[in-house]
Amino acid sequence: MKSKKVLYIGNNLFNKTGYPTTLQTLSELLRKEGFTVVKASNKLNLIIRMLHMIYVILKHQKTTDVVLIDTYSTLNFYYAYLCSKSLRFFNKPYIPILHGGSLPERLKKSPKLSRSIFKNAYINVAPSQYLTEIFKNSGFNTICISNTLEIESYKFKNRKKIQPKLLYVRSFAEIYNPKMAVKVLFELKRNYPDAILCMVGPDRDGSLKSVKELVKVLNLEKNIEFTGVLAKDVWHKKSEEYDVFINTSNVDNMPVSIIEAMALGLPVVSTNVGGIKHLVNDKISGFLVNPDDEIAMVNAIKELIENGSENVTLTARATVEGFKWDIIKHKWNELLNGI
Repeated sequence: MKSKKVLYIGNNLFNKTGYPTTLQTLSELLRKEGFTVVKASNKLNLIIRMLHMIYVILKHQKTTDVVLIDTYSTLNFYYAYLCSKSLRFFNKPYIPILHGGSLPERLKKSPKLSRSIFKNAYINVAPSQYLTEIFKNSGFNTICISNTLEIESYKFKNRKKIQPKLLYVRSFAEIYNPKMAVKVLFELKRNYPDAILCMVGPDRDGSLKSVKELVKVLNLEKNIEFTGVLAKDVWHKKSEEYDVFINTSNVDNMPVSIIEAMALGLPVVSTNVGGIKHLVNDKISGFLVNPDDEIAMVNAIKELIENGSENVTLTARATVEGFKWDIIKHKWNELLNGI
């Protein structure tokens, strides 16, 4: 059977930023399945990136069988809109891959543009049941295909004794509420003076400056490390120095970093927003607290320190075993080969 040619539109900036994206991971896995994959765009400038996406569509539209479009709720939403209009002009099937916990708000805010993108799609793919249900209820043909991990490369560490050593792996952006992580550390220090926090990730909207200002106000400079972006294997290695993974988002979907933490044996303490409650089973495979409730998060961390994490982390690892590519690939193969 002739190899299907897939054009993948999204953020292809891994070589420039070092920050892995779904496009980077999924395109390589699809190639291993025999698909031919062309990616766009690797341009840093936003306007040039948009123009490059349209150019790549024009260049490859005759030979492309299907187009995947990473779709978010902010500026990328407009990329998705313009690309989808171009693809409809050429009568090419496209599949939006839905990212970001703010997409439900975008559906309400931009109903006409949303209908234009999602109603005319071949199908929409959501990585969580949370977004799948919302899009189906909005009248859009949607299926759930989870994010994937090459689980074999994730070394599980059994942490028999939990220390107050916290790890945050996320962009510095207001929607992810990184200041809450600092406040959690401050409260935790009242009982555990040696508590530490490592914050890994890029500054996305200028939030890093205000986070560092808060660190200074709370006199936590000696207790916090900011690493910037780390390659996946580097932060995985660094995670062995820490005992609790915290996620402080106000808005979210199905964060890959949480899935990775569960695979690595890090007990997860997270806010219960968006699709996270479909991933983490409270007090079974992790701990969930309300957004912006640092006291509840501190109490969950204390519970881990006092009672250990073995049952939670073993259950979490078993949960994310279901994200193996050997399982997920069948859904992608069936979908793409059926077009």
